[in-house]
Amino acid sequence: MCKPDTTPDTASESYVYDPSWLSRAQRMGDACAVCHTKWPRPRRVLGEQPDGSHVYGCDECAGIIGHQPVPAGEPLVAAR
Repeated sequence: MCKPDTTPDTASESYVYDPSWLSRAQRMGDACAVCHTKWPRPRRVLGEQPDGSHVYGCDECAGIIGHQPVPAGEPLVAAR
């Protein structure tokens, strides 16, 4: 049993992608990290790069690997 003052582990499982395996478009969030699709622009966060920037995927690929949609209040901006 946990101590009463123990906080729950809220860390979600996040995948870290090696940027050397991604194309420039994938690193910038302009293409799906799985299938390279550029249109429509991928909107689902699949993981992150070592620098903390997000890696995005299309709906189909995100569904296959089991990721949830980006919450409505979250920004969908890729830093360049």
